[in-house]
Amino acid sequence: MAYLDHAATTPMFPEAVAAMSELLALPGNPSSLHASGRLSRRHVEEARETVARVLGARAGEVVFTAGGTEADNIGLKGLAWAERERDSKKRRVVVSAIEHHAILDPAEWLRDDDEFELTLVAVDEYGRVTPEALRAALGEDPSDVAVVSIMLANNEVGTVNDIVALSAVTREHGIRFHTDAVQAPAWLNVRHDELGVCAMTVSGHKVGGPHGVGALVISRDCVVTPLVHGGGQERDVRSGTLDTPAIVAFAKALEVVEARRESEVARVSALRDQLVQRVQEIAPDAVYNGHADERLANNAHFTFPGCLGDSLLMLLDAQGVECSVGSACSAGVPQPSHVLLAMGASANDARSTLRFTLGYSSTQDDVDALIAALPSALERARRAGMPKS
Repeated sequence: MAYLDHAATTPMFPEAVAAMSELLALPGNPSSLHASGRLSRRHVEEARETVARVLGARAGEVVFTAGGTEADNIGLKGLAWAERERDSKKRRVVVSAIEHHAILDPAEWLRDDDEFELTLVAVDEYGRVTPEALRAALGEDPSDVAVVSIMLANNEVGTVNDIVALSAVTREHGIRFHTDAVQAPAWLNVRHDELGVCAMTVSGHKVGGPHGVGALVISRDCVVTPLVHGGGQERDVRSGTLDTPAIVAFAKALEVVEARRESEVARVSALRDQLVQRVQEIAPDAVYNGHADERLANNAHFTFPGCLGDSLLMLLDAQGVECSVGSACSAGVPQPSHVLLAMGASANDARSTLRFTLGYSSTQDDVDALIAALPSALERARRAGMPKS
């Protein structure tokens, strides 16, 4: 099996597996006052210190969640609600057109069910948000904007946004800024204290940690209204019993990522560049999407004209090569990628994409397996053609 879908989930580092396994059988709720509870709490707080150090934050700014989607929802809705409570005029949410659905869907919910207005920020042909595009979206009077959310690195095409420049625009108007940084820490030195944002989302299973754990890093001066009420854990922002083993494994994974990032970026980017070159030799008409330089080191995203991405994916999967389509699937019906559409692609081209993403476990054999499988899979997928619209 050649696993080329690390952007979806990166296999856990052995060090993270060991850290998690050591704690799974131990008793103790970290909110309990007895010895087992205090020991569990100590593990959580030591992990919080590690996460904060790696991400350039204070420990008190790290709020553990059940993953990236929950953190995105808290970051977007929680900031929007808090700002509206502070100033009733603040009823507009601004997000980029290429956000993950963990941001787009709650943004649309705020518009449809909670009387907010929604403004989408346009992107260029590479999937980047420019400061000029953000200024245009804010408009001449941005005093009604409650929160802006723009992702650090796109999950489909891998393009990296200049969040420092974008957050500077919002600070001119005192607007809260959230960034979905889920895809970034494995490949970029992401520091909350340098980005200029109010809140930042990270996720465990994108950095070699377990599923079901993540964090929202929230600046101390930012007020966030909680989505879930209960025991008041995590600064009363996210109630619920903390998953100590998963949190410790998440912190260990971030430690490993930090220690290996420089060497892994060099190794994986060279492997990725070779993959791109060899794919384009097989399919000269394949379009390499995203920015050539300002992109994640592990991402290779292509449009293969004349064939359905889902068909090509399944034909590769049958030969032991696992990757991802660049579009969502709704009720079994392939939908064009909203990211590619926002970048100016046609609906057909936005259905004809595949994403290959590498990681720490990727080897030359994985690339070779793709290159061996691609010609026949591509020929069969193109013979099947595109569905009639």
